[in-house]
Amino acid sequence: MKTKKLLSILLVVGLLLIDQIVKIVVKTHMTLGESIQIFDWFRIVFVENPGMAFGMSLGSKWILTTFRIVVSAAVAYYLYKLVKIDYKTSFIVVIALVFAGAVGNIIDCIFYGRIFSESTYFDVAQLFPAGGGYAPVLMGRVVDMFYFPLFVFPDWVPMLGGEVFFSPVFNVADICITVSMFALILFFRKELNESMDLCFPKRTKENEE
Repeated sequence: MKTKKLLSILLVVGLLLIDQIVKIVVKTHMTLGESIQIFDWFRIVFVENPGMAFGMSLGSKWILTTFRIVVSAAVAYYLYKLVKIDYKTSFIVVIALVFAGAVGNIIDCIFYGRIFSESTYFDVAQLFPAGGGYAPVLMGRVVDMFYFPLFVFPDWVPMLGGEVFFSPVFNVADICITVSMFALILFFRKELNESMDLCFPKRTKENEE
């Protein structure tokens, strides 16, 4: 159990460090909308996302951030219970990815508005600016940077001609969430149900009644 606890802590902390280091470097060295081409199919593009993963938006920013915090707290408790019952290491890793991804973007929402100046198309943001940050607590914008324009649909393709295939811009936290969600759906559906019953036995009794 101690090994799994250490593994989950190291994984979460390591991924959060990578996520935040990349975001801070991008935000303090690139102007909004600036693009650095690595390959034809991969660019670093600095955008800020006021909503959910991959640039989506959903309702009030304050409500969205609060919802993220509540969900992350629930995932953290679930992860704690998994480690406590000494559940399968592979499944603990997947849930740790979910938690790290959620917290990575929450950090932006909670703190970035307070510790950074406004990013613009002409000026790079400053860390801990003398005049204060660009937004209140819970109202910060998530920093995204990875862009993979894999190919452009030919003009003769109906509805999609000229459109870029896979246009979202995302970050390390989004990758953690996406990979873990696909893993849960494709490989860990049985473990998800089983672990919920083991971690929360009251749930099983209620279902039986």
